[in-house]
Amino acid sequence: MQKSGKRQANGVEEKIATAPTQSVGALKLKPAAQYLGGLSVPTMHRLIKRGLLRPNRALRHLVFPIQELDRFLNQ
Repeated sequence: MQKSGKRQANGVEEKIATAPTQSVGALKLKPAAQYLGGLSVPTMHRLIKRGLLRPNRALRHLVFPIQELDRFLNQ
């Protein structure tokens, strides 16, 4: 859902579309694979098995915090 605003400059009213202000703190397996550059799901499972990625296993699905994905990319 995008917000829209209005701005008036020189007597002309313009409509401005602003990005949603929703921030995501963690991603499921497939979106996390896309975040890492389009990796496949089996590759993600291999990285987890080798200990290179640490998902949050508290939920039913594997959830990867954005900070963990950024840490992996920076190494």
